[in-house]
Amino acid sequence: MTIVLLVMMFGAGIFSSSTGYKLGRDALKEITQPDVRPSNITDRINNSSSRQEGVKLLREEDIIAQVKKRIAAGGVDPDPPDQPQAQEKPEEENQAQPETTNQVVFPIVSRDGGVTLEITSTQRRSNSLQLNVNLKNEGDQSVRFLYSFLNVTDNQGRALSASVDSLPGQLPPGSQTYTGTIAISTALLDNVQELAISLTDYPDQKLQLQMSGIPVVQ
Repeated sequence: MTIVLLVMMFGAGIFSSSTGYKLGRDALKEITQPDVRPSNITDRINNSSSRQEGVKLLREEDIIAQVKKRIAAGGVDPDPPDQPQAQEKPEEENQAQPETTNQVVFPIVSRDGGVTLEITSTQRRSNSLQLNVNLKNEGDQSVRFLYSFLNVTDNQGRALSASVDSLPGQLPPGSQTYTGTIAISTALLDNVQELAISLTDYPDQKLQLQMSGIPVVQ
């Protein structure tokens, strides 16, 4: 019985060792030893040196001289490269910019029947475009406005909803100027460059205060 157990133990040991050796050999099959032969190391060094031959190093004297020139010139490169096209382009932009700026001059004013409506400026706040407005009645009678009659359209002729704030519904005669705002949601202003506004009195609708070409601030 003892001999049989010993034989079985030896057999199990031989089987487990051969199986472990086979598994380890399969796991290391794709792993190779680094090539550290002197000839290959020399080749890699030569290849690295050849790639760095294109790098041109500046001398310390040249760098110091260039820095001194820049300091003497007030921080400007004394020897800038020739860039005729780059110099011409800003001049063209500077010439075109005043033309764009002068297209709209605030305030934009509309007068009718002694009543003056003017837009002094436009600005974006939060999610709305705000038009800063002045309203004045230089006539001899008070004028009533119902701001639901305020008509706002874009440059494509589409009607836009707007809200009015701080403008009086009853405009008394006199020299006082009332200031308020007209707010338009920016969600309605996609691809819109200009706005037009018209306002009439209520209920007679005799006044026609109209203005166009109001720029939309982007």
